[in-house]
Amino acid sequence: MKLRNVLLGVLLVMVMAGMAFSADVIKIGVYEPMTGQMAFGGQLTVDGIKLAQEQAPMVLGKKVELVIVDNKSDKVEAANAVKRLIEKEKVVAIIGSYGSSLSMAGGEVAEQAGIPVITDSATNPLVTQGKKYYFRMCFIDPYQGAAAATFAYNNMGSRKAALLLDVAQDYSVGLGKFFKESYSKLGGELIPDYKYQSGDQDFTAQLTDMISKGADFLFIPSYFAEGAIVIKQARELGFEGAIMGGDAMDNPDFVKIAGDAGEGFHFTTFPYAPEMPDMNPVAQKFTELWIAKFPDSPPNANSALGYDCYMFVRDMIEKAGTTDSEKLTEAFASAKDWPGVTGLTTINETHDAEKPVGIKAIKDGKQVYVASIQPEL
Repeated sequence: MKLRNVLLGVLLVMVMAGMAFSADVIKIGVYEPMTGQMAFGGQLTVDGIKLAQEQAPMVLGKKVELVIVDNKSDKVEAANAVKRLIEKEKVVAIIGSYGSSLSMAGGEVAEQAGIPVITDSATNPLVTQGKKYYFRMCFIDPYQGAAAATFAYNNMGSRKAALLLDVAQDYSVGLGKFFKESYSKLGGELIPDYKYQSGDQDFTAQLTDMISKGADFLFIPSYFAEGAIVIKQARELGFEGAIMGGDAMDNPDFVKIAGDAGEGFHFTTFPYAPEMPDMNPVAQKFTELWIAKFPDSPPNANSALGYDCYMFVRDMIEKAGTTDSEKLTEAFASAKDWPGVTGLTTINETHDAEKPVGIKAIKDGKQVYVASIQPEL
């Protein structure tokens, strides 16, 4: 009997210790593509998130625990990842995901559970449309598409554009749509869309037809690996017009794949680059920290957005003074001029971040920040 009482006492102490430990931890979930087609962006984002946690590991006097789940670049896996983070890990907020289709899948789960989420770089408007609990740290595709069209028409002198779209990706289809709307309003002529499926490697048929129809500009809202192949094949076929892409082309490995064919390529991106002029103090600190930790891998907009998302969630928990989901959601929604690596961020009524669009180009084999654009809408 005494032994039983001793064992029960030990068990009670262990349970109480576990409760005390869990009470001293605040869990923030992360669901990003660490494997699969979109792993390049997911890994950079996660590295930025981890770097931010190293700088600010506490909130409300408690340790922040990151719970990172690989959504495997798959919509079903993305939904399952969010479900696991909420039901099993009991996170108070979630960061993710790179890839609009992944965010849309995960968003439905978070919305039903009432847990606030902020995406780093999912730009499709549907990610936050009609959602109470989903927010974003980036601009949306209508704004990005308009910026690309404005730059193509006004700065690059394009008057007859063609688009090559990945019809399997919501990001590609959506960004292409908004580019076309703005380009037409500016007075540009559009050749009917060319299409492909994720994983395709041969684009010569589409590109040959585009060239025969006299296009002076090609817009490819693709992910960087396939986009680099498109550019190489376009140049091999003799296309001399300008080529431009979206934010998913902002990856250090793009130049390695595209080689010399990438020279002169332009793409829209989020307003951060390690070489940009007039860098704000938060961006300066982030750049120094990143280079010290990853000397062989330069920072890019995805890592900057990951860093911003973590700092934003932490600051909003501090602002709310609690991890209560409703009060935390209110803090997200009321954020105004929050200072991050990617500039001052205001969350508008549709839960989207208001900030300018950056333009980068490949010059002498390196990415160069060219301009910040306020598009003609």
